[in-house]
Amino acid sequence: MEAREALKLRVLDSLGCAIAALDSGVVRAVRREVEEMGGRPLSTLIGGGRTSPDRAAFHNAAAVRYLDFNDSFMAPGETCHPSDNLGPVLAAVEFAGGDGRDLLVSLAIAYQVQCRLSEVAPVRAKGFDHVTQGAYAVAAGTARGLGLDPAATANAIAIAGTAFNALRVTRTGSLSNWKGLAYPNAAFGAVHAAFLARAGITGPREVFEGNKGFMEAIAGRFSIDWTSEGLDAVTRTSIKRFNAEFHSQAVLEAVLELRREYCLDPAQIDGATIEVFQVAYDIIGGGEEGEKRLVRSKEDADHSLPYLVAVALLDGQVFPPQFAPDRIVQADVQALLRRVVVRPDPELSARFPQQHPCRVHIRLRDGRTLTREKSAYLGFFTTPAGWSDVDEKFRRLATPVAGESAAERISRTVRGLEHVRIEELCSLLEMVGRPEAGGVEHG
Repeated sequence: MEAREALKLRVLDSLGCAIAALDSGVVRAVRREVEEMGGRPLSTLIGGGRTSPDRAAFHNAAAVRYLDFNDSFMAPGETCHPSDNLGPVLAAVEFAGGDGRDLLVSLAIAYQVQCRLSEVAPVRAKGFDHVTQGAYAVAAGTARGLGLDPAATANAIAIAGTAFNALRVTRTGSLSNWKGLAYPNAAFGAVHAAFLARAGITGPREVFEGNKGFMEAIAGRFSIDWTSEGLDAVTRTSIKRFNAEFHSQAVLEAVLELRREYCLDPAQIDGATIEVFQVAYDIIGGGEEGEKRLVRSKEDADHSLPYLVAVALLDGQVFPPQFAPDRIVQADVQALLRRVVVRPDPELSARFPQQHPCRVHIRLRDGRTLTREKSAYLGFFTTPAGWSDVDEKFRRLATPVAGESAAERISRTVRGLEHVRIEELCSLLEMVGRPEAGGVEHG
């Protein structure tokens, strides 16, 4: 019951992210490519239209991922976004004529595979991206969604796992649009792999332990007894409260609390010092994955802790408007982000990943320093967000595009997802943004 409700929350959260991203340049470009290439109209595109399941998986996963606002899972050596699996699993279940229960079970399988591989077989330190484990997760969840037998499922996993070993350069240095499309691309390929397996194509069954397989070539030795695994990994994932890279969430909660409690005028603020755990420093603080003060794009901004802290102090929120191109380059935020210092702290690092610890020090021009320490934030798996929290986020993201009535219908359908045919949800998603549905038409 707990895992099922957690999955429904993440479905709603992910759909809000996807709907809000439909008008972004990147997602529009993906849609144009999908429409130009074509495909039999077998699976629904969020925002209207239908195409082949693999292309629907790519488009819908790109929409879920683009804002970088969907859920996260932390392991000691890896962070991933398991709701990246929603797009491909939805396409497979719709193709197979399944229901909401099929979607939830298939998605739970994808979550379990991705989270457990992230725990026991991290690849970031070897120069590979979390998309690498995601290929196995997509294939497993899609195979369940298509109703494949064990032999075909094994082949789907083997083909996808062999084919998609993504490089971590995707998320280091100056970031590109590929940051949001790397997982959707793997989803596209892994769905294709599942359909090949459905047609009888075989893959290397020893993809994990075989000669030059995943263990030998990338991850090192590990062991998982899949026969004893449950489907509850979703309960250890976290929902983002702010539209920013996951490791910033507690920092931003602390910054915004101090700003609100002390009624801070941005003119009062001299700068800030942020103490974080080592992984946060390495990924978004200026550590091993590159300098974070040169911020010129949306992709740079949502992976720069100095930018995120600065824009939170100036604007009092971190939502999609804070990543508009003209906001990113404005002089106020560009000046303040250079006065944000980020430091790793060994004591905080020792508390990760069971906590999301940080210390925030805001320096004021009158000489005072305001300080706050956090061990979690609202949405972290130890302090989980409830339905009202997620529904509020969903409506804030979805209503401007879908309209109030459509957002309400989608929310209500997801809340009772185990009792509906998946075509009911897909028909609502296909109408998003159409004037007759009460939304704002996107193009």
